[in-house]
Amino acid sequence: MKCSVVEAHDESKDSFYEELEQVFDHFPKYHMKMLLGDFNAKVGKENIFKATIGQESLHQDSNDNGVRLVNFATSKNLVVKSTMFPHRNVHKYT
Repeated sequence: MKCSVVEAHDESKDSFYEELEQVFDHFPKYHMKMLLGDFNAKVGKENIFKATIGQESLHQDSNDNGVRLVNFATSKNLVVKSTMFPHRNVHKYT
């Protein structure tokens, strides 16, 4: 049985986040950790994510990558700072 393209894509994302978690867990226990990267994530303004993302996102709804990123951040007690501070919409694009 062949996997669909979507299933294969989800598996590669799962694999990425598993590896990211392993690497992140090996960092020394410092007061501040910063994770930078292009995650192709659209982080929305969903109420359930407010503690992690704030309320200044450009998007109304998160895409799959956004949900994965927020779930990872939440599990590691991180926040998505790019969505915490008010900016004009033109400056919210990265």
